[in-house]
Amino acid sequence: MNTSTPDQRFAALNLSLPPAPKPLGVYKPFLIVDKFVYVSGHGTVKDDGTLIIGRIGKDLTPEEGKLAAQQVGLAILATLKKNLGSLNKITRVIKVLGMVNCVPEFERHPFIINGCSELFAKVWGDDNGVGVRSAVGMGSLPDNIPVEIEAMFELEQ
Repeated sequence: MNTSTPDQRFAALNLSLPPAPKPLGVYKPFLIVDKFVYVSGHGTVKDDGTLIIGRIGKDLTPEEGKLAAQQVGLAILATLKKNLGSLNKITRVIKVLGMVNCVPEFERHPFIINGCSELFAKVWGDDNGVGVRSAVGMGSLPDNIPVEIEAMFELEQ
């Protein structure tokens, strides 16, 4: 039985968290309601604060898109850590909505969003780290980012 914590499991991945993104509009990036944490749509913020840019199927391969989705997951983790102090305060992933900026004929949206979902499963485990999910294609996304993801989590009580 794995008794390591989400913070310990994240540290073992040897990945770094980018700076938690600041809102680019009139919204809250993070909100607690009852026992749920809602995280607004996050983009592809890299460690240096810049964005991964491009459309999947035109500028980026599916594999690059999947890595971009992982980077969005890291940005979400950064927001959680900034606001909660620890990933251990999240007990489970409830829902993930992944939006993919892609050419019209692209059909592998779930493959792209797996980049984020697989990261969450490594942090919270295969049961608590996997929630319900939608993965959809978009004609465009802000700043021409390839992936935007919003998520909902359960907070420890």
